[in-house]
Formats: sequence, structure tokens, C-alpha cells
Amino acid sequence: GKHWTVNEVRALIRIWSDKNIQQQLEGTVRNKRIFEQVAARLQKFGIDRDWKQCRTKYKNLKHEYKSVKSAQDSGGTSKSMKFFNELDAILGHTTMEQTSKSDN
Repeated sequence: GKHWTVNEVRALIRIWSDKNIQQQLEGTVRNKRIFEQVAARLQKFGIDRDWKQCRTKYKNLKHEYKSVKSAQDSGGTSKSMKFFNELDAILGHTTMEQTSKSDN
């Protein structure tokens, strides 16, 4: 498929940062319906991507984020990525949030 532009990725991350979407994504593996919603929302921004492209990009971003994060955690700071801070805002808290949920 064609490369995602910075604006397209930003829009994807903006939709992904929606708490509702995040909860749906965390709670399921069969997530075609969720990515169909994501693709529909992107279309409102004038971005034409199908659900498969959205899911693939999501997976790639998540994977890249995790590898950068673990490199940083082990003291290597050379690794970085373009949307790290945006993704950290979404993904960096998930483990924290899950532990606090089990506490109440």
C-alpha cells in the first residue's frame, strides 16, 4: 500500500487516543469492527484507508513503540521514533492503569 503521511499517522493516533477505542482494542483480538470504525473516522478527515491498512499501521506503531520503550528502559537512548511521545501518552499508561483497576 502507499506510505502513510505524517498527517495520516497523526489522525490515526488521534482516533486511537480515544478512550473508547482504546478500551475496545485492549479487550479484544478480533478487532476488525473496531478498525472499520477507525477507517470510517479517518474518512471524515479525508483520509482514505481501509480497516486492514489501519490495523497494520496500528500494529507496526505499537511494535515500534515497544521496541523503543524497552531499549530506553534498558538504558539505550539511541533508539527513537517519530511519534513516540504521542504513543507513550496512549500506551505508556496501560500497565499502570490495569494495576490500579485491580486494586479497587
